[in-house]
Amino acid sequence: MASSSSLLRLIFLLLSVSDSAIPILGLQFGINYGQIADNLPSPSRVASLLKTLNVSRVKLYDADPNVLLAFSNSNVDFIIGIGNDNLQNMTNQANAQDWIQQHVQPYIGQTQISCIVVGNEVLNSSINQYMPYLVPAMQTVYLSLKTLGLSKQVVVTTAHSLNILATSFPPSAGAFWPDLAQYLQPLLNFQAQINTPFLINAYPYFAYKGNPSEVPLNYVLFQPNEGLTDPITNLHYDNMLYAQIDAVYSAIKAMGHTDITVRISETGWPSKGDTDEVGATLENAQIYNGNLLQRIEQKQGTPAKPSVPIDIYVFALFNENLKPGPTSERNYGLYYPDGTPVYNVGLQGYLPELYSAAGTRVLPFFVVLVSIMTFLMNI
Repeated sequence: MASSSSLLRLIFLLLSVSDSAIPILGLQFGINYGQIADNLPSPSRVASLLKTLNVSRVKLYDADPNVLLAFSNSNVDFIIGIGNDNLQNMTNQANAQDWIQQHVQPYIGQTQISCIVVGNEVLNSSINQYMPYLVPAMQTVYLSLKTLGLSKQVVVTTAHSLNILATSFPPSAGAFWPDLAQYLQPLLNFQAQINTPFLINAYPYFAYKGNPSEVPLNYVLFQPNEGLTDPITNLHYDNMLYAQIDAVYSAIKAMGHTDITVRISETGWPSKGDTDEVGATLENAQIYNGNLLQRIEQKQGTPAKPSVPIDIYVFALFNENLKPGPTSERNYGLYYPDGTPVYNVGLQGYLPELYSAAGTRVLPFFVVLVSIMTFLMNI
């Protein structure tokens, strides 16, 4: 019995530090569900995982019918996407209407679809051949939704890289690159007209990686630090993400708009990287996302918009093993594809049971521990 007691104490200790056994925070954050991988769980199992996480907002990069069907009657709100290579096609209303009839109408009665993101980071490069088609595609998709009676249910926007900013500090001096004005001005005018959010993909990690000797790590990780003060507004910033958000607000204002809300469509931190990817560690990823989720829970606003709670989609749900580029690109996930948390950020979630090829049940680690505990307690 003494050995059983010792083992029981050990198992309780394992459970206390297990990522799968920590309390659900019940946060109202969104998650990016990327699928550039060949080892991800089925959409139905992902639906079960997100239910245990209490996540009710998901962003896709396409309109995968398998995912939309799997989440039927789940009360999960979806942002779906139209790829950059389809933008020119979407400038034709017949094509746009056909796309909506194929990818939205069959599912919207059972699966909540609230937003279509037309293109991703289209304005990220001065030689991007898709730029001229962005606003016309957005307008045509909107008109098609209106024709089909869906424009009040489903909004239209696009997502931008933070690289569209020529100036990001001080935040009050935030400004877009002048050569993008020809695209951004009509885009902002249109979004103000239809009242849709301006989405930005913001990664303080990149700023730290690019200049670790000058950018304080604690400032980008939401850790205690001296922070920075905007010399024009005298507003104090204790983290880089909030400064980036307010810089975008300032850039939008400089183009004549104070009637557009900024939302973060992607932010995150890689848990692993190549030798030259400074800061890409499991510890930093855990700190960044853990602190970010706490700020979301507190419904914080930025210094320039204190009454507007930050609205964020975390990147990403899973590590994606087929993403090209450096190692970090494949290691942004909160979860490994087998449902094991990459690190502890205060979320409890698990995939439902799997069956092996031989028909044997494969149970999650924490379920095995609970079963052992129950057995020992009855000895």
